[in-house]
Amino acid sequence: MSAVLKLSQVSFVREARTILAPLTWQVRDAERWLVLGANGSGKTTLLKIASLYEHPSTGTVDVLGERLGRTDVRQLRRRVGYLSASLTVQLRQELRCLDVVMTAKHAALEPWWHRYTLDDEARALQCLERMGVGWVAQRPLGTVSSGEQQRVLLARTLMNDPGLVLLDEPSARLDLGGREQLVQALSELTLDPAAPPLVLVTHHLDEVPPGMTHVLMLRDGEVVAAGPIDRHLHSAALSQCFGLPLQLERRADGRFSAWSSPAVPAGRDRS
Repeated sequence: MSAVLKLSQVSFVREARTILAPLTWQVRDAERWLVLGANGSGKTTLLKIASLYEHPSTGTVDVLGERLGRTDVRQLRRRVGYLSASLTVQLRQELRCLDVVMTAKHAALEPWWHRYTLDDEARALQCLERMGVGWVAQRPLGTVSSGEQQRVLLARTLMNDPGLVLLDEPSARLDLGGREQLVQALSELTLDPAAPPLVLVTHHLDEVPPGMTHVLMLRDGEVVAAGPIDRHLHSAALSQCFGLPLQLERRADGRFSAWSSPAVPAGRDRS
């Protein structure tokens, strides 16, 4: 399988603070990567670099066969589906949900900057329907629930048939019902062999959809573990990642649960 995303010795330093230590990481065709870590671990910075919205302090970044610094990022970004909280707040709440999706064709935030065709509208509606929110197409973004908004934004990532999808904490702000609806929509992507490679950033194990194949764990900007999820996502690695004793369970439906496990005092029998 070829690498659709390749970071080689990438680091990020701001105001003398190391946010990401040098790391090397690849995402290949058909892989679905989960990126885990506590707040401040470098997850969002990593995804900003991968989505071409931030330049690393050191190292090289290759996305879909093109190298950051040697290509027109305005064109390359159109081939990457990206969802983040920072992008969400830039979208005008009066925009129709259909326009929110359709403007992704040009990586734009407003529909009047470019011309769109009936085929573009049909494609945007198809993406909304795939995420189960086709019925909100004509409604302003600000009038739908937070869960529906996130599924609209997830539909937006699919508008251009991207070669890579990057999702930065897509369930942030959602209540339990909205989160579960989003997880169901994500499951359709992660379990679809024809869907593009995907990277999901989170710090909540219970919102991870079935179908994720690999995991990257970060702590204080450094890699704790990386590789196939069945081999590397376990209680010991998770505890190291978050800095406290944790237990991890994978349920029969493919979802995860994690909870704190009080440490056993030194010298006490663990049996």
